[in-house]
Amino acid sequence: MKLRDHEPIVIDKFNGLWQRGDVDNTPLDHFSDCENVKFVGDSSFRTRDGIGISQDVSVPLSNVKRIYNYPTQTANTLIVLIVDGDDGKIYHVVNATTVFGPILTVAGMTDFAFLPVNGRAYLSPFTSFQDTNGLNIEKGLEDEFLYVYMGDGTPARKAGGTPITGLMTLSNGAAGNTDPGFHLFGVVGETDSGAFIAPGEITGFTTAEFFSVNFVNIPTGDATIVRRHIVATKVVTTYDNNPFGFDFFFIPNATINDNVTTTLSNISFFDSELIEDASYLLDNYVNIPAGAVLAGYNSRLVLCTTFDDISIGLVSTIGEPESISQIDGIIIVPPDGNPITNACELRDVLYVMKRSRTVSFTDNGDAPSSWPLVPIDTALGTCIHGIATVLDSGGSSVDYLIVATYQGIVLFNGRYINPELSWKIEQYWRDLNRNEFRKIQIINAPIQKEVYIVLPTRALLVANYVNGFDPKKIRWAPWTFLMGINTVAIYNINEIILGAD
Repeated sequence: MKLRDHEPIVIDKFNGLWQRGDVDNTPLDHFSDCENVKFVGDSSFRTRDGIGISQDVSVPLSNVKRIYNYPTQTANTLIVLIVDGDDGKIYHVVNATTVFGPILTVAGMTDFAFLPVNGRAYLSPFTSFQDTNGLNIEKGLEDEFLYVYMGDGTPARKAGGTPITGLMTLSNGAAGNTDPGFHLFGVVGETDSGAFIAPGEITGFTTAEFFSVNFVNIPTGDATIVRRHIVATKVVTTYDNNPFGFDFFFIPNATINDNVTTTLSNISFFDSELIEDASYLLDNYVNIPAGAVLAGYNSRLVLCTTFDDISIGLVSTIGEPESISQIDGIIIVPPDGNPITNACELRDVLYVMKRSRTVSFTDNGDAPSSWPLVPIDTALGTCIHGIATVLDSGGSSVDYLIVATYQGIVLFNGRYINPELSWKIEQYWRDLNRNEFRKIQIINAPIQKEVYIVLPTRALLVANYVNGFDPKKIRWAPWTFLMGINTVAIYNINEIILGAD
């Protein structure tokens, strides 16, 4: 209806927050301030839902600093960090009524990196430090390590393991087919998490032609060892008394499937049958130092930003996340005073970020130290939790990453796409304290078609992309709560879990 010759303006869609340029330029279908609204369908909105306590136990966890979605072999669960005085304590929340832990307690741990692998959880404690310019940086705790948790409520332990020590007694066995000559033998332990541990002591023995080999007094390992493998060199023609200076191989059919048996009889092998290499184990970390970043890449574990070196990444052997060579399992991002803050796989490429730099590495089938480094962007990077996770699948969603940069929230598909997704709220984003970007955490909820971002202000910023991942169509709304939000995770596909003090 006209009023005084004025044509009514019909607003049939609401497109969320607008904070870009002068407030008077806010489009009619946006608000310059719209806290706590929830988008409904492609055009409507209402007040956001309330929140409740997730745990149905007498004393729910409090002072929650970090939550991750943790898929075990049997259920979708949560890994939760609380800070209790000077101690960081990690719990395994199986469901609303079952909580294991603390499964790991580390003094000084205010945050931790997490990677699920085949039902196991890899945990790396870290905290924030200040550099000489007063900037906050995150790196692994000094004298701390990567831990592995089996998912069953037993405490997490250091990843890797202790070499099995003790000398075997060898003798000729029954008739067999073994090349005659001096060989070196050792025992490789295999842990309950599937890690292979380098032999601790080596036994020399001269095998005889047409005979097999008997092994007696085979040493056992600690309680983590579930099976043992006998390894050997090929015939050593000149021995220099350095038992670890030769190539070792797994002997076919020389596996003991327990940690009790101490004898193995009548093992035959030709040197030509020694094919599966075990030498790489000799260069591995016994215990892997803690870092601030964990990622998966091509069935490898990637750990970055240790206490002693903020610009290196440690990369495991394929399929063995606890097997990292100290010699050639290292990748290096050119030092610039800033730490590595994140890493993620996308389309078979490993992208490694600092706060304002992005590079890539590509697995060339050789040792990680030989992987070519390619600079991607020398201005844009991200923060420690600045790549959106999608359930337990890391950051990749189909063919892109959602990344928090100093410029804004940006789609990344091998390059940063402009304009940024947060184009409509440019001023809102730039008003955030950059030195507190370590507090940012992003998750992508594809069922709801929403992105949830924990901000340095401890509020939640929600992006609704029902209308598409388009900077002009995506809809933004800040959510605030009576308590400050520290962390967010998705649980059981579509349940949003918030963690607060």
